[in-house]
Amino acid sequence: MNDIDRQFMMRAVELARLGMESNDGGPFGCVVVKDGKIVGEGNNQVTSTNDPTAHAEVVAIRNACNNLGTFQLDGCTVYTSCEPCPMCLGAIYWSRPAAIFYAGTQVDAASAGFDDEEFYKEIERPNIERKLPMQNLLREEAQKVFRAWTEKPDKTAY
Repeated sequence: MNDIDRQFMMRAVELARLGMESNDGGPFGCVVVKDGKIVGEGNNQVTSTNDPTAHAEVVAIRNACNNLGTFQLDGCTVYTSCEPCPMCLGAIYWSRPAAIFYAGTQVDAASAGFDDEEFYKEIERPNIERKLPMQNLLREEAQKVFRAWTEKPDKTAY
């Protein structure tokens, strides 16, 4: 990690502290950087917005995409104050940045009461063995929509 990376990570950690102190949510912060400039920021806002998806990374990705006018973060780097949970990691992958840096680890988060271990285990289990019941229903109807998508000439692929 060089001095520039350190600067951006310090901002992510600062956002975590500021958000926590203002009771926005948990102690997590994130910045998205492109061409050496912050293009998006976020802190955890789960409890202040009553939105379980308002994790720092998701908030920062939404902010960066809005600021850049795009749904992908090509050429961007994500700096997050903690190793991303499965949801955030998925969101980061979908946004397609060039790299991810994180400060705290899963173990650090767990020691502060944010244990994502069960989510990681659930993802690995077959649908039938998951704690939350999950059933396939009306697959044929969904397949019709997917076929229409593949044939749609004016779609924006992602």
